[in-house]
Amino acid sequence: MNNADFSKRSRRAILIFVVLLIVFAIIPRIIIYYTPEKPIHFSWKEKEIIINFKPVEQKQWKSKFNKKSYKIPPKKFDPNTYSVTDWMNLGLSQKQAEAVLKFGKYGFKSKEDLKRVFVIPKELMMKIIDSTFYPIRIPSKMEFTEIKNEQKIKIIELNSASEEDLMSIKGIGPFFAKNILKRRDQLGGYINIEQLLEVWKMTPEKIEELKSYIQIDPLNIKKLNINMLNAEDFKKHPYFTWNIINAIVKLRNQHGPFKSINDLKISVVLTDELFLKIKPYLTL
Repeated sequence: MNNADFSKRSRRAILIFVVLLIVFAIIPRIIIYYTPEKPIHFSWKEKEIIINFKPVEQKQWKSKFNKKSYKIPPKKFDPNTYSVTDWMNLGLSQKQAEAVLKFGKYGFKSKEDLKRVFVIPKELMMKIIDSTFYPIRIPSKMEFTEIKNEQKIKIIELNSASEEDLMSIKGIGPFFAKNILKRRDQLGGYINIEQLLEVWKMTPEKIEELKSYIQIDPLNIKKLNINMLNAEDFKKHPYFTWNIINAIVKLRNQHGPFKSINDLKISVVLTDELFLKIKPYLTL
């Protein structure tokens, strides 16, 4: 037997083997395809179970990221009698509750007094404000003494105060006094006490403490003349970004001197919020 015969027989054997494999693979599929499906029969008991089956409801787990909910007080209450625990039961954190008690040191006399406590979120304030009442309360002898001592401290006008004046206020040392004056010089004066938040390391709590000792005279503000100053002059003020400066100078070059501060509102760059922010510092 030569190699040619062996090669021919080998090829024939391989072909037959492949054909058989294909046949054995296809025949079962053909049988399954043409075999009719047998109907499924259920007993009466099985049918009853299927009909009455109800899917189990999954529990809705509250995510730790869900918005915090606040509670309505169970009855009308006097905020002056509430403890840290009482405020926490309404939804405040311990720190917030302790801050409320500090704000109420001399007593809440009206709803307006309570609304000034900024650590109480608006959502909670709306739930509790109509449930509060404020009985007439006579201060204790100690409270009278503390009030009398605090009344001895003079009111400081923020835009004309010296470093020594500021340091005479309880809670303001050399650090805060210097930084308050530094920001005042940058602004040209304060418009409202909330601007003190722009002072380095100043907090809302600290500002709330200072409100009783500070007043602001807007006449002591240094103003910028929008018809006279150039871009470099405006640049010295922290509220004037390059976009605002460019808008003022362009409008002045295109339309001539401004006749009113409100003429600046023509610029699309100056939103209502920005305009109201810089307006107190402008003049003609």
